[in-house]
Amino acid sequence: MMRIFLFLATNIAIMVVVSIIFNILGLSGTLDAQGIDLNLNALLVMSAIIGMTGSVISLAMSKWSAKRAMGVHVIEQPQNQTEQWLIDIVAKQARLAGIGMPEVGIFETPEANAFATGMNKNSALVAVSTGLLQNMNANEVEAVVGHEMTHVANGDMVTMALMQGVVNTFVFFFATIIGHFVDRVVFKTERGYGPAYYITQMIAQIALGFLASMLVMWFSRYREFKADAGGAKLASPEKMIAALRALQRGQDAQDLPGQLAAFGINGGGVSRLFMSHPPLEERIAALQNNS
Repeated sequence: MMRIFLFLATNIAIMVVVSIIFNILGLSGTLDAQGIDLNLNALLVMSAIIGMTGSVISLAMSKWSAKRAMGVHVIEQPQNQTEQWLIDIVAKQARLAGIGMPEVGIFETPEANAFATGMNKNSALVAVSTGLLQNMNANEVEAVVGHEMTHVANGDMVTMALMQGVVNTFVFFFATIIGHFVDRVVFKTERGYGPAYYITQMIAQIALGFLASMLVMWFSRYREFKADAGGAKLASPEKMIAALRALQRGQDAQDLPGQLAAFGINGGGVSRLFMSHPPLEERIAALQNNS
């Protein structure tokens, strides 16, 4: 509830700040003088509706879409010792984290992987890959599960959806203003919208969205450190470090194509700004410094 309150308060504050900036700089008058009849308050509300709708719908459908996209087998009744052990670990960590028991699933892939999703921390989904269960020992799997359970307990899925919605809002807001400006001032369109508006707005949305994604990715990296710390509490620092080292060994063993390296899998240069996860060595170092 507090997170929703803070989100609404933040958006109200942002709307006020944007209005003040436009008034102080005289941008509204400048736009009007150029024949750009934009109602900025109405535009901001419309942008918020457009920006938030996709994020909220995606969040609401997250469990459903994840199950189908990843082919997750939800464990209703454990069929073997591994499934029973996994259910027991998740149940234990749910009690420790003070959240409702999530659905537990397994998906087929040789890679060591896991994820958590859901609209509510008391009605989430935690899934692990067959590769994770096969390539890590019990202590390491327990730590990975703890990492994902911390994402659930911290409400990271909701927070990320809200943040993405806010980013989408302002990308659309400023892209629309840029489109109007180019259409009316540069191309002198007097009535309606000319082709320049649609083309410019689309290009501006792509460019601004690309830049805004750096902010979203920064927050994603920040929450990974928090999830590692939470996993260390639910399992132990030693188990969490061992799990990250196991992931590191698996990563080092892969012969990644140069194409992937160019996209910043190794975390070097500007590509680091677009990484959703920090480099494993930094995550290990953070746990060692805090243990």
